[in-house]
Amino acid sequence: MSKEVKQPGNEGVRPTVATRERREEKPKPPQWWNVVLLDDDDHTYEYVIRMLTTLFRVSKARALELATKVDTQGRAVLLTTHKEHAELKREQVHSWGADAMLQRSAGSMSCVIEPAVFEGDGAESTGDGSGDGSRGADMPVD
Repeated sequence: MSKEVKQPGNEGVRPTVATRERREEKPKPPQWWNVVLLDDDDHTYEYVIRMLTTLFRVSKARALELATKVDTQGRAVLLTTHKEHAELKREQVHSWGADAMLQRSAGSMSCVIEPAVFEGDGAESTGDGSGDGSRGADMPVD
């Protein structure tokens, strides 16, 4: 250990240490993403219902509602979640494969992810054009 050398005239004076101002930045709220299934004519309702009940763990009744929405409106929000989970679900849909009941089915259905927009965010819908407030399994509707 070293001895502190006292210099005359410095008794009771502490050396000043430069301090940095700490900025507490508030974390941004998580960005929510919609998993959106897109319509095509190369998959049967049975295929869509089986895929949705397996991958998204929805009831057969809910799967039928979503399949009907895809068929009539061209798209349906399946789930609203954080980006990594949305990417996983999109990849699972793309990996589901062709519909064995239709010979012309060459592959899986199309699915995209897009940033979710909720009421109060300056928009009037969930981003899927339906305005129904669908938020999927991670974001239950009140």
